[in-house]
Amino acid sequence: MQFIAYLNFDGCAREAMDFYAGVFRGRIIERFTFGETPLCAEIPPGQRDRVMHSMLEAGGALLMGADGPPPHDAGGNAVNIVVETPEEAERIFRALAEGGQVRMEIQETFWARRFGAVQDRYGKYWLVNCLRQDAARGQ
Repeated sequence: MQFIAYLNFDGCAREAMDFYAGVFRGRIIERFTFGETPLCAEIPPGQRDRVMHSMLEAGGALLMGADGPPPHDAGGNAVNIVVETPEEAERIFRALAEGGQVRMEIQETFWARRFGAVQDRYGKYWLVNCLRQDAARGQ
């Protein structure tokens, strides 16, 4: 089983997903707009350039996102990312925090060598974890 986070945006999905591709050293492997789909005729002309679906691949993981049409909203999403080293956790945390708001500074916790919570410049919440080895094994 694999869980893939799907982020909803309100008109900035292309910019946000490109930003995340840079942060996570990944690449966009799929992206299309509402105007490029069979739904085009049902979408108001001013909304056709909005991203209907995009997928980012980074390090074997996937992240999906779109400019959700109403009534979908851009809030209420969080992504938990688990990395191997404290250095990588700090790098990702700092990149996500640039232009955003730190909710919990990255630090050592009882479950992680590093953990931090941040709301990025697009209003998305991220939980950055570098787990302790015993926590990663569920012990």
